[in-house]
Amino acid sequence: MKKVEKKYLPPETTEEQDITAAGQRVVNLIWENTQSKIALTTVIGGGTTNTIVILVLLLGGKEVSINQLAVITVCLQFINLTVGIVIGFYFSRTNHTKVGGVGPKPINQER
Repeated sequence: MKKVEKKYLPPETTEEQDITAAGQRVVNLIWENTQSKIALTTVIGGGTTNTIVILVLLLGGKEVSINQLAVITVCLQFINLTVGIVIGFYFSRTNHTKVGGVGPKPINQER
């Protein structure tokens, strides 16, 4: 194998800019961790609620009227819409293009 020499460029930022960027990375990690917990809790809660309602309807032994079924369906639709919105916001935020914290933001930063 041929060994490739790495050429390093001199830094183009000040120490203060490096501190600001490090702080922004910390803010991003905290926010992404918080968002993941919120999304996970919402999805588990929504799935559990749907499961419980369906099991109660199937195993309850009572006959469910059309009006009751319509109300239950509307309620489950609201829960499922909320879960979908939370998931959508979670994935749109965790695309790693949005930088948090105070200070200048990098523009079109390549990784």
